[in-house]
Amino acid sequence: MRIDKYLWSVRYYKTRSIATQACKKGHVKVNGSVVKASREIYATDKIELRRDQVNYQLIVNDLPPNRVGAKLVDIYRTDTTPKEAFETKEMLKYSKDYYRKKGTGRPTKKDRRDIDDFYESE
Repeated sequence: MRIDKYLWSVRYYKTRSIATQACKKGHVKVNGSVVKASREIYATDKIELRRDQVNYQLIVNDLPPNRVGAKLVDIYRTDTTPKEAFETKEMLKYSKDYYRKKGTGRPTKKDRRDIDDFYESE
């Protein structure tokens, strides 16, 4: 089975074209080497992929016949991603500045409520 089709069928990517683009960009490695989207994979292959600033590591257990449900994904792969990778993702979530810079565009609904509350409190 092709690597892009496998990553799509075990639900790491929403579409096959997104999985293909990830392979073209070099985000997917099989057994330590960067691969093209057409690379055939087999059981016991080790896959490393970078998605959402997390380096996922997985081992192929079996090849699914087509896209599988979320509950059945663990039959076809073993996730060996270290927990530290997910902890860094959580830290990045808190460190990001979710609000836009002051003076750029219209206020959001939340900004408008905050402004109204400020004026009402006076």
